[in-house]
Amino acid sequence: MADMYHIGFDGSHSAKYAILPGDPARVEKIASFLESPHFHCQSREYTTWLGSLSGEKVLVMSTGMGGPSTAIGIEELCQTGVHTFLRVGTCGGMAEQVIGGDVVVATGTIRAEGTTREYVPIEFPAIADIEVTNALISACKMLGAKWHAGVVHCKDSFYGQHSPERMPVFYELQDKWQAWIKAGCLASEMESAALYIVSQVLRARAGCVLNVVWNQERAAKGLDNPHSYDTTLCTQIAVQAIKILIAQDSSNVLSGAQS
Repeated sequence: MADMYHIGFDGSHSAKYAILPGDPARVEKIASFLESPHFHCQSREYTTWLGSLSGEKVLVMSTGMGGPSTAIGIEELCQTGVHTFLRVGTCGGMAEQVIGGDVVVATGTIRAEGTTREYVPIEFPAIADIEVTNALISACKMLGAKWHAGVVHCKDSFYGQHSPERMPVFYELQDKWQAWIKAGCLASEMESAALYIVSQVLRARAGCVLNVVWNQERAAKGLDNPHSYDTTLCTQIAVQAIKILIAQDSSNVLSGAQS
């Protein structure tokens, strides 16, 4: 197999599991939670380290910001043999009960972006894999995190969210934002829709765990609004979730061999 055009490597790594932060600067820190971590490749926004957990190889690769680069990364990782993806990222809280430093496990995503429309019609839901989601929730409980599980909002324009009033389509942005909140949306970020839809189309598994940086709705109401930029807990949750999945996958293989 030749090296993938964008991520810059082939399938010789033999990893089936990958942790996906957005920021290349977070990759080495996340990889430090693996066994025998080492640098693997750097190409464009895709910085990759390789290590192992419970005897299985695990990749850590940045995806950059937004849907297009996330979709490309997942497409090419799948071609190298990866079948399970866990995004470790950040988000802004939307629901009043979601505050800075909390953890959000995204069970599904509002597709308010453009990348996934080139995969499936907008009526198709962007939903996390149930096994990966259950593993993430179990890990949250094991590590004593303050966590929320539910729907998140995924958009393309960061400033469309944070400065909607100066956009020509401000009326649509503001009205839909309030609609998402009324419907119970927990938080907003920029990569989960591509993660879930592309993984679904490729028959891969995907889940997403997010550190809440802050909550602009709480700020607007004058409520306590702590800021948190540390993704360490989310990383620990993802690592524990992969250990759970490896054990489950191994058990499933053994059961299949005996049946």
